[in-house]
Amino acid sequence: MSNSAALNLPQVLVLGGGFGGVQAAMELARTKKFRVSLISERSFLHLFPTSIWIPTRGIRTDQTRVPLTAIAKANDFTLVNGAVAGIDAATNTVQTSAGNLSYDYLVIAMGSGKMKPPGVENSESLCTGPQAAVTLREQLDALIAAGTGRIAVGFGGNPKDPSAVRGGPAFEFLFNVDHLLRRTGLREAFELTFFAPMEQPGIRMGKKAYESLGPELGKRGIARQVGVPIARFSAEGVEFADGNVLPADLVMFIPAGTGHPVLTGSGLATTEAGFLDIDSGCLVAGTTNVYAVGDSAAMAGPDWRAKQGHMAEVMGRVAAHNIAYDHEGRSERESYLDHVTLVCLMDVGNGANLVYRTSRREGIIPLPVVGHWAKRAWGWYAGATKLRRFPRMPGL
Repeated sequence: MSNSAALNLPQVLVLGGGFGGVQAAMELARTKKFRVSLISERSFLHLFPTSIWIPTRGIRTDQTRVPLTAIAKANDFTLVNGAVAGIDAATNTVQTSAGNLSYDYLVIAMGSGKMKPPGVENSESLCTGPQAAVTLREQLDALIAAGTGRIAVGFGGNPKDPSAVRGGPAFEFLFNVDHLLRRTGLREAFELTFFAPMEQPGIRMGKKAYESLGPELGKRGIARQVGVPIARFSAEGVEFADGNVLPADLVMFIPAGTGHPVLTGSGLATTEAGFLDIDSGCLVAGTTNVYAVGDSAAMAGPDWRAKQGHMAEVMGRVAAHNIAYDHEGRSERESYLDHVTLVCLMDVGNGANLVYRTSRREGIIPLPVVGHWAKRAWGWYAGATKLRRFPRMPGL
């Protein structure tokens, strides 16, 4: 296609360089019917699922990053490095640090904001960004050098949207720290505690998976503090609403998601929790050309639904296909609700447990040894497929 012909194609802006945004950009570019630009403040796709090993030095930081320039080149879309400052749906314009950009269609995949309990700055979270994993590595190194420590790991919930919770990485971090300490002969010198404000943390994974968590923690000597709201974090540890304090030298806490500040101030329709209100085809309510996917959007479905990377990709694909249908004047639409599943390959350091849940079944499959290497292989596969160096397998 000539440059002049390409200029006449509709412009699609994709905001965000995470799983959902990258998937949407790839799918849209593949149609050859749009000019596709992905705007990202970050220069790489961060493979969050494999970043659990950064704090324990089980993986190099660069191995969890796939350059967006390379993804854009391999998939024939444009990358714009910049931060999104605002969205004006009335004028089809996005304000960014790289200037104002116009669109015919918009896909919002900016992730979410994070709930901020008092004193949360006294904790670190694997899910707030790549630097947090490095900070946790430094903190863990210091405790190991000292030969003793108290480590508290937990996650929070959003009562206005229970799907905006991420508990899997908290358990994986705990199990991998436990495994590391056992390998170094220091486990008896450390106190490990899991905490969460809900009565049944992890129940969204299903009854079988949930009932396996207690024994998994117990056999590793990991204490539990659950069912009491978190009052605040401090330099001393975690304080709960009943006045009890969990002393800790290192706190890894994953706060629940909430509305992204740029989106809550955009004038676009949002839910009470602050997420963009979308239909089953990812179209934002009250618009005809604005779509939202992943953590930015309010996700419907069964009460056990959870926002995960594979669901962000599903939504990115659905949004891209529906944009193409709309451009072609076709009435058919795809729905992400047909694909709602919960899948987690929960690494435990020397193996993994495959947790799955669908509308028809749920379960947990222990995968000693091989599960750990399967998750590592997924990290390579995720990057290779984005760079079109390896074909995407159905369902993966």
